Amino acid sequence: MINQIISSLLPLIESELQRQVSRLDSPRTKIFHEMLTYHMGWTGEGAGPEATGKRIRPLMMLLTYASTSPSAPLSAALPAAAAVELVHNFSLVHDDIQDNSPKRRGRLTVWKKWELPQAINVGDALFVISNQAMLDLARNYPAEIVVRAAGCLHDTCLDLTRGQFLDMSYENRTDLTIEDYWPMIEGKTAALLSACTQIGAILGNADEATVEQYRIFGRDLGLAFQVQDDILGIWGDEMLTGKSAASDLAEGKNSLPVLYGLSQKGRFAKRWAESAIRADEIAEVAQMLVDEGAYQFSRQEAQRLTDQALGALTEADPKRETGKTLIELTRKLLNRES
Repeated sequence: MINQIISSLLPLIESELQRQVSRLDSPRTKIFHEMLTYHMGWTGEGAGPEATGKRIRPLMMLLTYASTSPSAPLSAALPAAAAVELVHNFSLVHDDIQDNSPKRRGRLTVWKKWELPQAINVGDALFVISNQAMLDLARNYPAEIVVRAAGCLHDTCLDLTRGQFLDMSYENRTDLTIEDYWPMIEGKTAALLSACTQIGAILGNADEATVEQYRIFGRDLGLAFQVQDDILGIWGDEMLTGKSAASDLAEGKNSLPVLYGLSQKGRFAKRWAESAIRADEIAEVAQMLVDEGAYQFSRQEAQRLTDQALGALTEADPKRETGKTLIELTRKLLNRES
């Protein structure tokens, strides 16, 4: 059932995204439009499902919307679903610049293909179009609902900049603790997923208590997702994740396992303080983290947040088949291996 419902939603999402991005499809901006369609995974070498990504955020929004208002037409909420995915992609374009990343999903990043100034403009365009998409809700909703949904997304965009600031400012710090970790990831993955479920519930005309449970659900889902990503970044199966399992150690990423390891002030903390981790010692350093309890601690935190997310979702009481699909998709996201 989950595959059937998701398969029916994805074409609707892609069509709406393409409609929104087509605002730039005019004779003088053909190449500019191509830059956006390339980043979105629709055009250029390697275009297709692997390049577009999984569209998790618009899926979560539409499933939340349909679970709170089962008889409402999906078309009414599609502009908001497109908006959250456009926000996500605007942040990816800028992240690639800030992280100096040459590749995304196996393809050259926009800045690597068209250089920095144009890539900044592409990210800006995706952000602006996301706002225009939210205004399209006015075709089906009263002004107060549109303003409330748009305000939620705008607040989230500010949270994303806070999270990115913390992420970048942490790079050269040596005094970070586990307490510093949570505000950073809450301003990244968790913020946008929380907005997806909150806006979906708002558009589904859910009552205030239900909207709040969906907001909490999205936040805790995002936190659990990021902790799990941190675990996979050190101990994941390279064949499944598509990247070096211990690349986070080589890159010096301040992930949850690393911060826990540093808090133990043992062999790992001593080695981490000396110099960058070499490729030939990654396995040994990863084992140090296991020995000092970082793996177990991180798994426990992921489970705690997973339980909280599922608890909030149960309280929200999603309805009918889309509700079952939302629960199933959540479990799939929280038990992934890649």
